[in-house]
Amino acid sequence: MAKPLLEFTDCGIYCEKGKFYIDPWKPVDDAVITHAHADHAYVGHKNYLAHHLSRDVLYYRLGDINLQTIEYGETVSKNGVEITLFPAGHVIGSAQVRLSYKGEVWVVSGDYKTEDDGVSTPFEPVRCHHFISECTFGMPVYTWKPQAEIFGDINNWWRSNKEQGIATVIAGYSLGKAQRILQNLDLDIGPVFTHGVIENTNEALRRNGVVLNPTTRITFETPKDEVRKGIILAPPSAIGTPWIRKFAPFSFGYCSGWMALRGAKRRRAADRGGFDAREVHTLFGDDEDMNAQDVDLKETASLEENTLSKENSQGEEASA
Repeated sequence: MAKPLLEFTDCGIYCEKGKFYIDPWKPVDDAVITHAHADHAYVGHKNYLAHHLSRDVLYYRLGDINLQTIEYGETVSKNGVEITLFPAGHVIGSAQVRLSYKGEVWVVSGDYKTEDDGVSTPFEPVRCHHFISECTFGMPVYTWKPQAEIFGDINNWWRSNKEQGIATVIAGYSLGKAQRILQNLDLDIGPVFTHGVIENTNEALRRNGVVLNPTTRITFETPKDEVRKGIILAPPSAIGTPWIRKFAPFSFGYCSGWMALRGAKRRRAADRGGFDAREVHTLFGDDEDMNAQDVDLKETASLEENTLSKENSQGEEASA
């Protein structure tokens, strides 16, 4: 039996033919990065390949790295293996990695969601023989209300807090959640303030040509009356710190897919908890286990019948 094009190693997903890794977590010579989140993009690799919209965020997070960037649909070759990036819809610059070698096609999804969030380039199904899928939110418990309804709730909550004379603080990851929230806020309610980590990320994206709604970096000198009219976007790491307590009184919300679990909401002591899309719609890849929007994954697998069968995806492929 021929050796598969991709294998799982103690460094991450490895392509022996191409001599590169995908999202490796230990230092390697050549790394293909699906997106700039810290659990996928690590420091220490000799060479990096990523989508161009990840460029300045990767420089901001990882420093002076040797980085090559390409567009969606653009193909580069490494030792005979063709690499093409396709939109993953997870965060700005996120990509699925399509590998082609001697007529065999593999796709590594990275983190993804099939709902168009209006900020990231929407997920695009890619025909392949083998599909390695992330499944962060693969269990059926992880379902969410339509995002228009969720953003309506967020804006109404902010408006109510403003009327009561208290600030609104909403926590979310500095890359992805923060921009998604920002682009869906009703700016007629008031100003949007940002923690430094989020503002640094926004600035990196803007340097890449991404157009974001206006924000103001918040400081302890920011007038209190302005703070109480506005909404503060903060990273999870800021919650419960002296920094956030300086802006009291405030109402606090936490934006994460994990808020689908009541225990997670309780541990975060959130007044409001919610907001995420369906990142992954299958746990094991068979029809019975597919969550909400299985059509997209079936389109992804259309090159070969039963590509997403239990036999193919219950093992290492499902654990990517």
